[in-house]
Amino acid sequence: MKTKPLTRVALSAAITTTLMSGAVYAQDNGQTQNTTTAPTAAPVKASPGAQQAANAKNAQTLQQVVVTGTATFGGIKKIDASYSITSMSSEQIKEANPKSVADLLKASPGVYPESSGGQTGANIEVAGFPGGGDAPYYTGQINGTPLYPMSNLSFMEHSTMFRLDDTIDRVEIVQGGPSVLYGNGQPGVTSNFILREGTDTPSGDIGVTFGSEGLYRLDGFLGGKVANGWYASIGGFWRRSDGVRNPQFPADNGGQLTATLTRDWDNGSLMFYARALKDHNQFVTDTPILNASKGNFSNYPGFDALTGTFGSTADQREFIETTPCFTPGCKPGGQDVNLAKGRGADLRMFGANFDWDFGNGWSISDKLGFTAGELNTVSFFSTGANPTSLASYIAGQETANNLPAGLVATATYTNGQAADMNQNVTQQGLWSVRKNLESFSNEFHVSDELFEGNTLTLGNFTAVYQDHDTWYLGNNMLLQAISNPNPIVVSLTNGVNTWDLTDPQGFVSAVSAAAIKERWHGFNTAFFATDTWKIGNWLIDGGMRVERQTSNGAIANTAKGDLDDNPYTLYNNNSIYFAPGNQYINYEKTEKSWTLGANYEFNPNMSAYVRANLGVHFPDFDDLRGMPTTPVQKVRNYEIGFKYQADWIYADVSAYRRLFYNVPYTITTDTGQNTYVYGAQAKGVNFITTVKPFEHAAVTFSGDYMNGHYYRYVGCLAYTTQSGANACSSINGMQLQRQPKFQFRLTPSYTFPTAWGSVKAWITYEYVGNRYGDLIQQQPLGNYYDLAFGVLANVGPHWVLSVQGTNLTNQIGITEGNARLFGFASSGGVILARSIEGREVNGQIKYNF
Repeated sequence: MKTKPLTRVALSAAITTTLMSGAVYAQDNGQTQNTTTAPTAAPVKASPGAQQAANAKNAQTLQQVVVTGTATFGGIKKIDASYSITSMSSEQIKEANPKSVADLLKASPGVYPESSGGQTGANIEVAGFPGGGDAPYYTGQINGTPLYPMSNLSFMEHSTMFRLDDTIDRVEIVQGGPSVLYGNGQPGVTSNFILREGTDTPSGDIGVTFGSEGLYRLDGFLGGKVANGWYASIGGFWRRSDGVRNPQFPADNGGQLTATLTRDWDNGSLMFYARALKDHNQFVTDTPILNASKGNFSNYPGFDALTGTFGSTADQREFIETTPCFTPGCKPGGQDVNLAKGRGADLRMFGANFDWDFGNGWSISDKLGFTAGELNTVSFFSTGANPTSLASYIAGQETANNLPAGLVATATYTNGQAADMNQNVTQQGLWSVRKNLESFSNEFHVSDELFEGNTLTLGNFTAVYQDHDTWYLGNNMLLQAISNPNPIVVSLTNGVNTWDLTDPQGFVSAVSAAAIKERWHGFNTAFFATDTWKIGNWLIDGGMRVERQTSNGAIANTAKGDLDDNPYTLYNNNSIYFAPGNQYINYEKTEKSWTLGANYEFNPNMSAYVRANLGVHFPDFDDLRGMPTTPVQKVRNYEIGFKYQADWIYADVSAYRRLFYNVPYTITTDTGQNTYVYGAQAKGVNFITTVKPFEHAAVTFSGDYMNGHYYRYVGCLAYTTQSGANACSSINGMQLQRQPKFQFRLTPSYTFPTAWGSVKAWITYEYVGNRYGDLIQQQPLGNYYDLAFGVLANVGPHWVLSVQGTNLTNQIGITEGNARLFGFASSGGVILARSIEGREVNGQIKYNF
């Protein structure tokens, strides 16, 4: 007789059995209580929301059912998964108190998110993967569907497209493994956010949060049964915050609304979801920091590394010149920009999941997703030059522009007050990027149990998508080198002629780094086959994927010159602007991916696995613009792992060896863009362990050790030494950029039972080891630690009160160096870099019903 894969029907029965038998799984320490009580009645199919709630009770245990990286829609238990997967329930997400979606990813050992720039625009590093900025090796999903088919574009990564709220049932984070076969074939890390669904009895919550950074937030969720077999839910959030780095206008302002509609049958289900996100977030890049010696950082005078920002009411609203006019004295065209728009998202998402078990060994699953909207950026970006005195800056500009000697300089703030010539000033580029995205994707699986214990799955993933961009990079503004600065207006005269070093707003340049107007269209289709075979205690799986990508781009031509035909307006005499015509890029490639894994279950509480896979990473639109012949990147991964669970311990440990070929790297400096191709190799260990030393207490220890470096790079990279000399160095043998060799998080917790509920308290110590900000190890970032805490009280059956905080001791932790430079970036004991944010404490009152 054939055995069925773990379908939703089987999962429902298993969950109902669990509920009836009284099996309970601890949420915070992996403890289980064994039971042999059998159900006394046939299992009754639970509602979608009830199934989710029951599965959540198994969070952080080997019995939890996970669906990410699996061939059949019913999923498998963690103990049977021959790959690295971290799952978190909605309660555990809340307790982690992540600053953003990217910040949550550090729950998966080996992932290092640089979420120091704010809610959006994070750099996400995966241990051993040569990222070096943005998030090329991270894919975000909703219910198994990628948010966008390409994981990374300039000024876009998937965590920017998503916000956390109470509509999330759980998240499953997978590194590599079978993910190379499904979805967009991500060989790095994939986070799959599973949405909450309705329950037979209406249920939900409403919560209010207040934060020390001027945060006001409202969260809510409601789910229930709307008709026989039909369930619905709706929820979301709205919030406003001044931000830890207060720019004198809202740093975060917006919200999100999500709705689901589910139809459940005995043999399957159909679910629709819709999600609207409109959120504006301040984005912070490099700021001046004192760097007295290697790895030693402190606050720059007038600019706190933890709370400082170049945003202010004085520079919030500006007009940038973008379009030339050719009559002397004319006014160039341009556009208004508002820093309060920040690096925000205005997106609509729609999706549908259909699962069906035919009952004879056959089953199908289909996931459809649609995304449309804008991901725009208005933000300051450093130009790469350290601060200097205003007098020295003006003298340098006189020399650079070959002006006559003996000129008299006049400097004022934009409010008309005279500027101090001895104060330190900085140039910051006010960049404007408009990014319009659309995508449609669909993934279809059909599975058949060929014989007892063996299931074959065939499938297809197809995506059609586009990206229309308009960039204006440069627009350098002269600012005080302090937090919340004033722009500075400078003119020079000899009594006869007047040279305007800046415009009346303080701009010393118009578009000087890049003007890009592009239209890209992409099409990917992938066919895959995978087979799973249960042989005794072994579960073996293997599969292959063949994918073809087609990309077509039209990029507007540009020219360089004077925008107003006036040689005395120095600020726009050498600007980049659009010219007639386009360049066209057409790209087509087909590549294969494969994976093979085996898991051995010693007993219901212990298993070990081994896996090998080859993943590919197709070039994105930005890679192709920089190098139309960019090769397909290939990633070989070899991994072994061990999972164990007992009353006193939960452990998940894995070791890996990773090899990378044809890795593209593009850096945007103030002089343009450069692209390089290289290889890399790494080995390391990821671990997460929770120990229960005595009743009500638990200690979680997670982290990774990684030893990775570059190789197979032909040639050398040019850079500037500390003395200002030109040099050239190979990157071969250098440590992977921005990645720590060792990082860990230690969280002891204790739960106090009371007559009216319970109180749980915890503290987290996080350590991030030494890193380098560039590929040639000339920008040491040092190491850092920070402390976070949380106290959560369950009062009766409905009320939940919590207080949580991050970076309690206000540690400076450098996450990135001078992103606009190769080579040594410190001058006179000053470096341009970005630190983690300072202390933040928030409290929430929530009512569950």
